[in-house]
Amino acid sequence: MSSSLGATSFTEDPSPRGQQKDGGDAVTASSPARPRPKRGKADWRQRFEITILSGPAIIMFVAFVIFPVVLAAYYGFFRWKGYGAPTDFIGLGNYAVIFTDSAFHDAVMHNGIIVVLSLVIQGPVALLLALLLNQKIRGRTIIRILIFVPYVIAEVIVGTGWSLMLQTNGAVNDLLQTIGLGALRADWLSDPNIAIWSLMVIISWKYIGFAVILFLAGMQSIPDELFEAAAIDGASYWQIQRRITLPLLGPTVRIWAFLSIIGSLQLFDLVYIIWGQYVASTAGTSTMATYMVANGRTSGNYGYGNAVAVVMFVISLVIALIYQRFVLRRDMVGAVTERQK
Repeated sequence: MSSSLGATSFTEDPSPRGQQKDGGDAVTASSPARPRPKRGKADWRQRFEITILSGPAIIMFVAFVIFPVVLAAYYGFFRWKGYGAPTDFIGLGNYAVIFTDSAFHDAVMHNGIIVVLSLVIQGPVALLLALLLNQKIRGRTIIRILIFVPYVIAEVIVGTGWSLMLQTNGAVNDLLQTIGLGALRADWLSDPNIAIWSLMVIISWKYIGFAVILFLAGMQSIPDELFEAAAIDGASYWQIQRRITLPLLGPTVRIWAFLSIIGSLQLFDLVYIIWGQYVASTAGTSTMATYMVANGRTSGNYGYGNAVAVVMFVISLVIALIYQRFVLRRDMVGAVTERQK
């Protein structure tokens, strides 16, 4: 005689209860399964708590992210001066102008150059500095502070200071002249062949401290036992870094690279402060954000500016989704668990 209890099937033994068989083990009857508790009340309480805790964040996100994007997409279909209700509907006219404007193409190319150079320059330099500062050296706390200080300085101060130093009669050219390298004097801000490199020096100087602190945090989370075991086995310092530190630091590096890419695509403040809205295009340092301000707000065509903002959002979203799909996916496996049915 067989009975089904839940998902498990039990078969009664034909021998009498209490009898021993084979090895002498007593055969006991299975105790009846307890009824499963009702989950309705627990589920309702859990959902209520999630709603209360996440509700304010969701409201803020919808109000300050989703709603502005939707509103910008709406205004992008109009020729709008920024005041009054938009009435001059032009459909996809603004977007047609964007994708055929060579100035926008140049801005996209400059953003792409900044993305690549930021990863190529800041990544290796920050990694070497983090390896150095992860050692027990004298004064490493002060060095960490000095490296991180530029990151917390306001962009207005950074842009103003560097623009004064890099002028034709600025401190940099005067220093080169003083030390006998006057032949290296250059127009660091106006020469299209040099300006983009000047921008990369400023960006690297300001943001490399963030990468160093991030890498240091990742390195200090690696157990010391791994390094000690490798040293006992005779591994050299660089073998330990290549075989242990770099692989375990991979998730941190990938997160930093993602933040660097998104920040480079949305770069605006330093370029606008140092070069201005019009000089940036002639100097070869314009970005999509400076193009949006110059051709939207400054030109009084807010509908066109909103259309550019939507294009920027779509480009950033697509790159973020691609990066998450092919790069960050390995780090997210196991991070989110699904409810088992």
